[in-house]
Amino acid sequence: MENTIAVFEGKSIRKTWHKGEWWFSVVDVVGILSESDDARNYWKVLKHRLLQEGSVETVTNCNRLKMVANDSKMRLTDCINTEGAFRLIQSIPSKKAEPFKLWLAKVGYERVKEIENPELAQKRMKELYKAKGYPNDWIERRVRGIAIRDELTDEWDKRGVERKKEFAILTSEISKATFDLSPREHKEIKNLQHENLRDHMDDLELIFTMLGEASTTKIARKNDAQGFSENRDAARKGGAVAGVARKQLEAETGEKVVSGKNYLHLKRSRLLK
Repeated sequence: MENTIAVFEGKSIRKTWHKGEWWFSVVDVVGILSESDDARNYWKVLKHRLLQEGSVETVTNCNRLKMVANDSKMRLTDCINTEGAFRLIQSIPSKKAEPFKLWLAKVGYERVKEIENPELAQKRMKELYKAKGYPNDWIERRVRGIAIRDELTDEWDKRGVERKKEFAILTSEISKATFDLSPREHKEIKNLQHENLRDHMDDLELIFTMLGEASTTKIARKNDAQGFSENRDAARKGGAVAGVARKQLEAETGEKVVSGKNYLHLKRSRLLK
């Protein structure tokens, strides 16, 4: 599931890619259309009215999906797809109805084009990181790291590794062999809670992460690793390749690769502008 933020006339709308289409936070959409200071309560009242009037389709077609809440935690949120959003527009008198319809159509079209041409998705990703204040050279490494990660997870899929829990365990094995730290311990050093760890790695941390994951993919293919156990062995070996290189660099420089540096200051500096 891909969670991200879209922007309509300067206002954020949380969205997630689920079952082949975009789903949008109902509260965010309601807030824009109604221009209410309490969009959550507006939606609560509207939902009750729609059910009383027999317009149950708008409500029942909502999906509860996990999105980042105000407290930065992933929480179940009422979401609607594009079709549901068009229905919702009809239920809220709004001067923004027509421009919002055009915006919805554009978002859907852009996603279709990205599926046809993955380079467009990379371009969008770079623009989002740039908007957050990340430097261009870091963005290039981060995007390359995502491509290497996707190649590895595709390989795990082919080799009988079950998603979610097993993916997380194998990722942890690579991290421990690369940095002598689990991802959780790595986040603690950076004083992170629910943020994406890789979005807060510096250049060297990203480079060694890429080396560990690329090496794991290479070893899994070479050994034709099948199932969780064999791929766990490949993950440990792949991470060890990066771990040896990291230790050698640390011995030469006298400095640790892993640092407490993170990019939270970028968010703060943007808020102060």
